[in-house]
Amino acid sequence: MVKLNDLSDNPGASKNRMRVGRGIGSGKGKTGGRGVKGQKARTGVAVKGFEGGQMPLHRRLPKRGFHNPFSHDYNEVNVGRIQQAVESGKLDAGAAVTNEALIAAGVISKPRDGVKILGQGAITAKLALEVAAASKSAIAAIEGAGGSVKLLAASAAE
Repeated sequence: MVKLNDLSDNPGASKNRMRVGRGIGSGKGKTGGRGVKGQKARTGVAVKGFEGGQMPLHRRLPKRGFHNPFSHDYNEVNVGRIQQAVESGKLDAGAAVTNEALIAAGVISKPRDGVKILGQGAITAKLALEVAAASKSAIAAIEGAGGSVKLLAASAAE
């Protein structure tokens, strides 16, 4: 029968920790295995990214990419998706379709920099859209259904 007070690990499975700085007879006395003097002999030092004077990896790799500070992050919505929202009663065809109206209808989740209407799908509802941007095919589809597209001033200032 196994007793809890008889349990032990296999012999040699665990080592006792090394007690540094406890006299020269221990073999890890005086400097405690840290070499001699200098920044790295002190406590709390880990020079991040330093590779002993060799050019560090983050400096050996080439720089890549470019971030355009003037770019716009639009919500892209197809006309077919707007038609779907009108048919399900979530979007009021009589009122102007704005960023806020599309969020309330659940067509988009975040306002971002505005909405861009794209031309995929069919639209039959007569809508007055007030959006940041729209593709030529989307404008043609909306105006073909008797609606109108008003592009907001923010996109005109580009």
